Amino acid sequence: MYRIQLYNKISASGTGKFGPGYEVGESVSNPDAILVRSASLHDLSFNPELKAIARAGAGVNNIPIDRCSESGIVVFNTPGANANAVKELTICALMLASRDITEGAQWAKGLKATEEMDVAKQVEKGKAKFAGCEVAGKKLGVIGLGAIGVLVANTAHDLHMEVMGYDAFLSVDAAWRLSRKVEKAASLDEIFATCDYITVHVPSTPETRGMFCKENIAKMKDGVRILNFSRADLAVAEDIKEGIASGKIARYVTDFPTEETVNVPGIIALPHLGASTEESEDNCAAMAAQELIEYLTCGNIRNSVNFPNAELPPTGDVRICVIHRNVPGILNSITAELSASGINVENMVSRSKKDYAYAIFDISGELPGGFSETIASLDNVIKVTVF
Repeated sequence: MYRIQLYNKISASGTGKFGPGYEVGESVSNPDAILVRSASLHDLSFNPELKAIARAGAGVNNIPIDRCSESGIVVFNTPGANANAVKELTICALMLASRDITEGAQWAKGLKATEEMDVAKQVEKGKAKFAGCEVAGKKLGVIGLGAIGVLVANTAHDLHMEVMGYDAFLSVDAAWRLSRKVEKAASLDEIFATCDYITVHVPSTPETRGMFCKENIAKMKDGVRILNFSRADLAVAEDIKEGIASGKIARYVTDFPTEETVNVPGIIALPHLGASTEESEDNCAAMAAQELIEYLTCGNIRNSVNFPNAELPPTGDVRICVIHRNVPGILNSITAELSASGINVENMVSRSKKDYAYAIFDISGELPGGFSETIASLDNVIKVTVF
């Protein structure tokens, strides 16, 4: 029986994937895995039995990744599951940044007929102050061409925008999905210097934090419109506000309001609605649940943020999965123990990711008693699981 502890309300599209061999609920004790959306796990003490955490969403800033890695807890996310939802809201933001829709709608709420003028006449008289511009013919720079960025770029092209994309780590799959009409930027500076609109779809990392700062804003076209549907800390709030005050930035639309960005003229702050659709929540929950099932039942890893992806169809009688540090010689130490015990390896896969690595061994016959403990005692081995 596998025990799955839920944090937050998880869509039945995900929880329904767990069959009779699973105990699933918020009150499950000593879980084998955790399924979470937005709840913070940073102050949570993890039980020794915990093997995996799946985040039903893309960002994992609510999970203590470093602590999980050192404990051999595989952390999964669901890249692409909410991509369409975020893409649609980003396209909406293009319009919000171009036309004074929010201000106009707020103004219209206060209209009342008077003896001198009915509402229709007031509308005709006052609408000019909410005039905007069209996106067709304008140039959009898309920073980050992952699942979301590719969809945004392709859709913007369909809206007759000129589109330029930049991604230093563009994957082969993303390249196949990207429209051939999207121009490739040689650098971020090329995006900054030439685009009327800039939208960002990258994770928050030491390299991307503060991307929209005074120095980079100065490189941009006058009247640039910036969309941030990634993370608040990609922008320096004070520099954004200074850019708006000077007219350098015409609009800043963000899905991550902070104390510095709410109630500021020129900033449209949305309440983190990017993935807030029924379809997105269903997709994320289903993908997260499937990732946990694969890992708990056969050790396959797909879409992990802290360990390498590694999948192998079961081919032997017993499967040994080893999480270890990515240091020279450790794989030789493991295979030496297998050989010394007369164990025949039917198939294996070994992958690494930065400081950590993961190996799957399918063996024929029975595993000698105490063998998994022997492997676990090797230097730099973090966790051993036998199926």
